[in-house]
Amino acid sequence: MKRTIYCKKLERDAEGLTRPPWPGETGKRIYEEISEQAWRDWLGQQTILINEYKLNPLDRKHKQYLMAQMEAYLFGNGITLPDAWNPEPEEH
Repeated sequence: MKRTIYCKKLERDAEGLTRPPWPGETGKRIYEEISEQAWRDWLGQQTILINEYKLNPLDRKHKQYLMAQMEAYLFGNGITLPDAWNPEPEEH
């Protein structure tokens, strides 16, 4: 059975995650307040940041940067993508 939550990122009711996607209190907060869709959206944004800035998620400083960006994206005012990043046009 799917669970519905009020997603703080999407500002509407949406399908919740099936388990915390992150350890500790941060993971618990994401599980309780962020929808599956918003989490997937963040993973896409994270991928852009990793690729454009050539980040290594295992590097402590890079991981701290990504965690701060995750918090800003999910619970804050969002993030700014790198200037060099241009999405490819969608094909219809």
